[in-house]
Amino acid sequence: MKAEAQNIEELEAQLKEYREERERIKQFMGSIGGRTDIKRDKAMNWIFMISIIVLFGFDILRHILHLNIPLPPLISLEIGILLVSVKIIWMIQRQSKVDHFQFWILNSIEFRINNLAHQINEMQKELESGKKE
Repeated sequence: MKAEAQNIEELEAQLKEYREERERIKQFMGSIGGRTDIKRDKAMNWIFMISIIVLFGFDILRHILHLNIPLPPLISLEIGILLVSVKIIWMIQRQSKVDHFQFWILNSIEFRINNLAHQINEMQKELESGKKE
């Protein structure tokens, strides 16, 4: 009876720990950019695409229709390259956050698996010692 009560208390403690860890993961996901960043990411993608399309359009208009656009001929190319470079740097930074989060999750899973393996080994030892008695 006493052993069963102790096992129940241990299970309740583990369940509480699991719930706390789940809440920490939710908070961490929010801090690195979970569901809340999707709208911002889409907006940034649209801003980059529209900016590059507008610059491309200005160059097309300048060369095909021979319009006098106040931008120097190479500045639109340079701005386009800058925008693409900024977008690549931004994507690399976002991916590094995702990689860090994946590593953290895998490390947490490994820790939990090692704890479970240790508990199983202890339970086997208790069962073997109980059988011998």
